[in-house]
Amino acid sequence: MMTMLGLIGFGEAGRTFAAAGGWRDAQVFDRLTTDARARDAKRAEYAEVGIAGCETLDEVVGQASAILSLVTADQALAVAASVAERINPGTAYCDMNSVAPDTKREAARLIEAAGGRYSDVAVMAPVNPARLSVPLLVSGAHADEARMRLEALGFVGVGIVGDEVGRASSIKMIRSVIVKGIEALSAECVLAAAAAGVSAEVLASLDASSKPATWTDRADYNLDRMMIHGLRRAAEMEEVVKTLDALGTGSAMTRATVERQRAIGALQLGHPASGLSGKVDQIRAKTADKDRTQAA
Repeated sequence: MMTMLGLIGFGEAGRTFAAAGGWRDAQVFDRLTTDARARDAKRAEYAEVGIAGCETLDEVVGQASAILSLVTADQALAVAASVAERINPGTAYCDMNSVAPDTKREAARLIEAAGGRYSDVAVMAPVNPARLSVPLLVSGAHADEARMRLEALGFVGVGIVGDEVGRASSIKMIRSVIVKGIEALSAECVLAAAAAGVSAEVLASLDASSKPATWTDRADYNLDRMMIHGLRRAAEMEEVVKTLDALGTGSAMTRATVERQRAIGALQLGHPASGLSGKVDQIRAKTADKDRTQAA
């Protein structure tokens, strides 16, 4: 196996991984080196971790036996398309970008058509402070090879989740509904609490009502409440929207809560099934029936 590693993108993830791994047999290209205003700073980052910088994408792709793509989400597919025009047959392409499964599948189509060996890699936690211990999920036909290469680079938390491109990214994207959603809800809550002068009381109340539970149990309980009381809760949350709007702190997340509570409540599933999967099946079946009725 050839050892030359090509790294595309040198933001926080690229810098952190390269520094932690001491990747000396590696080259990097970051598009900021084509910007006269950012070039020197980016080159200094290369030098700081001892990695060789390339002036063009052609250079880094042409010499690589394995490529890690770590760019911003809006550039992930464009980078895959550009790499596909230059990649050597048999080169492993680990797409570590935070993008939707369909974006990964389209990138895979481009890379595979050019003879590359594509793997969908999901980075499942912040890269700092975990660095090379950050959990990685890998899927795709070449997942075994990708895991071997990633482990050779020093990653210690690599898991394979299937041979379908998009499966790893599905896990990451859908998990983010909770992780990033709670962040946004927390911001909406504490900003309003501060504006109303009730921060201590709100946070103390939340602490008092917290009950440790698995996410399976939490989701089961939450769906139960929404199925039985969704319409009433939607009406209550409309009053919360009025509260936040009066404070001027923003109500986007709460408005979405009104919509979701109302949508599930409107299904009129007043007798929820036992267990999370049973409730999910009820909601999906009733939603499908409703969609068929509206389409008829």
